Amino acid sequence: MEGQERPAPPASLFADGHLVLWTLCSVLLPVFFTFWCSVQRSRRQLHRRDIFRKSKHGWRDTDLFSQPTYCCVCAQHILQGAFCDCCGLRVDEGCLKKADKRFPCKEIMLKSDSKAVDAMPHHWIRGNVPLCSYCVVCKQQCGNQPKLCDYRCVWCQKTVHDECMKNSLRNEKCDFGEFKNLIIPPSYLTSINHMRKDKKTDYEMLASKLGKQWTPLIILANSRSGTNMGEGLLGEFRILLNPVQVFDVTKTPPIKALQLCTLLPYDSARVLVCGGDGTVGWVLDALDEMKIKGQEKYIPQVAVLPLGTGNDLSNTLGWGTGYAGEIPVAQVLRNVMEADGVKLDRWKVQVTNKGYYNLRKPKEFTMNNYFSIGPDALMALNFHAHREKAPSLFSSRILNKLELDGERVELPNLEGIIVLNIGYWGGGCRLWEGMGDETYPLARHDDGLLEVVGVYGSFHCAQIQVKLANPFRIGQAHTVRLILKCSMMPMQVDGEPWAQGPCTVTITHKTHALMLYFSGEQTDDDVSSTSDQEDTKETE
Repeated sequence: MEGQERPAPPASLFADGHLVLWTLCSVLLPVFFTFWCSVQRSRRQLHRRDIFRKSKHGWRDTDLFSQPTYCCVCAQHILQGAFCDCCGLRVDEGCLKKADKRFPCKEIMLKSDSKAVDAMPHHWIRGNVPLCSYCVVCKQQCGNQPKLCDYRCVWCQKTVHDECMKNSLRNEKCDFGEFKNLIIPPSYLTSINHMRKDKKTDYEMLASKLGKQWTPLIILANSRSGTNMGEGLLGEFRILLNPVQVFDVTKTPPIKALQLCTLLPYDSARVLVCGGDGTVGWVLDALDEMKIKGQEKYIPQVAVLPLGTGNDLSNTLGWGTGYAGEIPVAQVLRNVMEADGVKLDRWKVQVTNKGYYNLRKPKEFTMNNYFSIGPDALMALNFHAHREKAPSLFSSRILNKLELDGERVELPNLEGIIVLNIGYWGGGCRLWEGMGDETYPLARHDDGLLEVVGVYGSFHCAQIQVKLANPFRIGQAHTVRLILKCSMMPMQVDGEPWAQGPCTVTITHKTHALMLYFSGEQTDDDVSSTSDQEDTKETE
C-alpha cells in the first residue's frame, strides 16, 4: 500500500554495528600503541647508541641498577639508565648527553706535556660511592644518605664526605691507592710516548720512579666464558685499573694485547687470564709467538681467574675450579699480588696417520693439561651414537704398542689411555695419586715428566671421578709414543676432541710457561695429598 510506512530497522542491527566498532577499537588501539612504543624505543636506542659511539666514556645501559643509584646530573633516584664501566658515572637516560659533556672519563694518557710520572691529581666524581666505604678524612662511613652525596677518586678509590672535601684534597697528588703496583699510570704512557718520539727506550729508569714493587697487570678476559660473566668482569677491572690494561680477547687477540708488555721493563709484567683452560692455552700460545719474535725478555707471568666449568689447569695452580663472583674483584687482585712464580711444562703432541700413500704432514698440537684416547675423549666428542652402531669399537685393545722413554710397556686389556701433565683431571680429580693405601709421588707440572694411566671403560672413569676406584698406573716418562690400530677412535688434547684413524702419537717436551701459583686456598684433595706426602717423608 502506498500510504503505509516502511518498518524501522531492528534495534539489534545498530547494536551489532556498535559491537563491531568497539571490537575493532579494542584490538587495533593496543596494536597501534604497541607499534608506536616500539618505534619510540627504537629511536631512543639509536640516539643512545650514537652517544655511546661518540663518547669517551665506556657507557653501558642497564634495566636495573644493583644498588640505590642517583643520577650524577639531575641527582634524582633512578632504577635504570646508563653507567660508565671505566670511571663509574651513573646517569638517567635523559641526562646522558649532559653527563657526556660535563664529566671527563679516566684518561689513559695525560694531555699535558709534563714528563713526570708522579704529578697526577685525584680525579673525583660525586655520588654512588661503593657500599661500606669510609671517608679518608673523618674515617666515618660514606654514601649512607638517600641522595647524591660524597666523592670517590676513580684511580685510588678513596672516598670523602661532601663536608670533608677541601681544596687541599682536590689538588692533592693521587697515589693510585691499594693497587698502585698493578696500575700503569697515564703519566707513564705519556712519558713513553715522548721517549719513543726521541727514539729512546730506557724504560727501566722511567719505571724506577714507580718503585721496585711495581708489577703492572694486564687483564685478558674472554667475555663469552662463564655464561658471559667475563663481560661484567671487564668493567670491574677497568674501574680499578687503567682501562688500557684491560682487553676482551674476543675483540683483541692475545698476541696484539700482549704487545703492551714491550712498553714495560723486562720481566716486570703479569697477566691475569679470565676464562677457561682453552682461553689460557690461547694466551700461552701467544706467549710462544712472542718468543719466536725475539721478545722473550718481555714474557709476563700468567695468573688465572677460572670461568665456566672444568678448569683443571687453574685448579692445579691454586686458583680453584670456577669463579662465580663469590669474592670481590678487588680480592682477586690482592691474590694476584700475593701469588708466587712457577713453571708449567708444555708438550708437543704429534699425530702421524698410517698408510702407504699418506702425504699429509703430521698434525701437531700443544698440550698443557692432558692427552687421552678412549672413554675420556669419547665423552668430550659425544661419540655415543658411534658406540651404539659399532659396540665392538671398544671391545678390543686399542693399542698395538706403548713406549715410555723408548721402552715398550706390556698392558692389560684397556679401553683408554690418559697422559697427564698436571695434577687434576676430569673437573677436579687427582688421577695419578688416586686413593687407598698405596702411596704415589705427587704429580708435578714442572718436572719434565708425564704421568701415564689406563682405564678399563667409561664406567671405570666414573668410578675414578667419585673416588671409588684407581686408574691402572702405567708409569712416568719424558717421552711417550703410542701406536694405534683402530679404524676410528675418539682422541683429545686439552678438551679439544676429534675422531682419529690408525696413527702413531708422539709426545715430547716443547717448552715451559711462566705461571703464577696461589697458595691461599686449598681444596680437600690438596690437603689430603699434602698430608699423605708428609706422612711418607716421616716414615722414611
